[in-house]
Amino acid sequence: MGSLALAAVLLVPSAALPAGATASSTPTPTPVPTEDALAATVVRTYSYGRESARQRMDVWWQPNAGRRPGVFVIHGGWWNSGDKKPMAEVTRLYAEMGYTVFNINYRLAQEAAWPAQRDDTLAAISAARRHADYFSFDPDRYVIIGFSAGGHIATSVGTYKDGIPGLRGVVGVSPVVSPLTAYSDGDEGADYDQRKLRQAAIALAGGCRPTGPCARVWSSMEVPWHASAHDAPMLTVHSKDEFVPAYQSELLKEQLNQVGVAMNIRIVPGINHSMLLYREPGVATGIQEWVAGKLAAPAPKAQGQKAGSRLPGLRKVGAR
Repeated sequence: MGSLALAAVLLVPSAALPAGATASSTPTPTPVPTEDALAATVVRTYSYGRESARQRMDVWWQPNAGRRPGVFVIHGGWWNSGDKKPMAEVTRLYAEMGYTVFNINYRLAQEAAWPAQRDDTLAAISAARRHADYFSFDPDRYVIIGFSAGGHIATSVGTYKDGIPGLRGVVGVSPVVSPLTAYSDGDEGADYDQRKLRQAAIALAGGCRPTGPCARVWSSMEVPWHASAHDAPMLTVHSKDEFVPAYQSELLKEQLNQVGVAMNIRIVPGINHSMLLYREPGVATGIQEWVAGKLAAPAPKAQGQKAGSRLPGLRKVGAR
């Protein structure tokens, strides 16, 4: 059966638990890397929405493994390109540590303007939380890690309304937390990447500049303006001389700190951006340690989908 046919029906993954089996509701201790850690891991691709083929996520989990903390990974790509596949390096690492990992795609700017990208991420999180027991996932203990444009989406989710349930932390690697700053930095005299980012932000806003009738959408895109007291703590990492400068994160830190939310900014020498920065010595391990700290405390018992049952609203779409 082809992927299009699979997308039209509800299917239980081939690695589903035996009939009648249920996942334990007892929280699992914070995961640590173990030898042959992926031996029991199942990987499946699911559609979390019906509006676009981009609304899919790869889920890495260990059936019948209790409630494990979760990690959501969001790729970059100027909001108009990129895919979850290159994020397998990051996804595998957290799966090896024992987390349940959700590696998501989202609608790109040329298909749907902002806030579609944030809405898709919220929809993916909602779907994962609804089926928490099936995915051996603690719906009240997860973090989001986003890269570049994905970092913008991640921090936007982190400041959505007055906090979202279960979110314990947000990590941005070269995150564009201030599209307005990117727009200004990309004016005349800017380098190629800054000009490209300016145009990408305009496209994300539906093709309009931050004036007149477009002021509202630009306001929605501007992460620091949405800080509130129940937002998740954040960590961002920038290279000292990259084209998405750390002062974008400083704008967010100032607003979060004013409402009592912690934020850390790490600056690494050089010009590397996004995944190249992530591969710099010490960056990935520093993020892992921060994530482990945020996910260490067990969450209260929560109700979820019984393992081995069908997944209403979530469609398996074949191999990733």
